[in-house]
Amino acid sequence: MDASFARRYRLTKTDEFSSVFGFRKAIRGTWLMLHYQPRAEGHTDARLGLVVGKKLLKRAVDRNRLKRIVREAFRLRRSALPACDLIVRLAVKPRPFDGKSIAEDFAALLDRLSRPRHSGRST
Repeated sequence: MDASFARRYRLTKTDEFSSVFGFRKAIRGTWLMLHYQPRAEGHTDARLGLVVGKKLLKRAVDRNRLKRIVREAFRLRRSALPACDLIVRLAVKPRPFDGKSIAEDFAALLDRLSRPRHSGRST
């Protein structure tokens, strides 16, 4: 199993980010917000993008730590994820900044994303 975080598993272009945000599907956790969009036919891998602004985490050390934590969790679970483009952004300011709670929140979001959805109608 390839558990790397190669360039093909990343969202890199502004258009890719805009497309996911424009799709307007998101799951909110305690600390993080996960925006997602299913990928086109023929693509089987999930891709990740990160948005961490200075408004919620002032120190670059904390912003970079958050990104490392999320990338590592994504890297370890990527093979089990559906073919989606994912963008993770900080929803609220974590006080105090705790890497373990951020990792648990992201794992819970990925679990909710992978769960099959039930429609409101019965057939």
